[in-house]
Amino acid sequence: MIGDIALCLGGALLILGAIFTLLAAVGVVRLPDLYTRMHAASKAGVVGGGLVLLSVAIVSMDAAVALRAIIGVIFVLLTTPVAAHLLARASYIAGYHAGESTVRDDIKTRLEQNSGS
Repeated sequence: MIGDIALCLGGALLILGAIFTLLAAVGVVRLPDLYTRMHAASKAGVVGGGLVLLSVAIVSMDAAVALRAIIGVIFVLLTTPVAAHLLARASYIAGYHAGESTVRDDIKTRLEQNSGS
């Protein structure tokens, strides 16, 4: 009985994680510039990957596998936003700027403030 509930919950989380991962892939393909693509990949990718790992933790019914999956979720939650931030900042400094539809440029303002003082 409990195994059937865990299997159904795990399957639902797996499908939901796959949908979020698909949305991240569509965002990478369809969005206009590097920064919005990186945003889609990092946010939806983290949620999709996290849900897939939680699905593995629930379906495995093994404490060692579940612990590794939960540690994997924590690792992805901690490292992906930091990596996306560093890649975006390095891209900006290398000369790749946002598209024409971008209204606000905080990095430019901060770089101008730092170089002026």
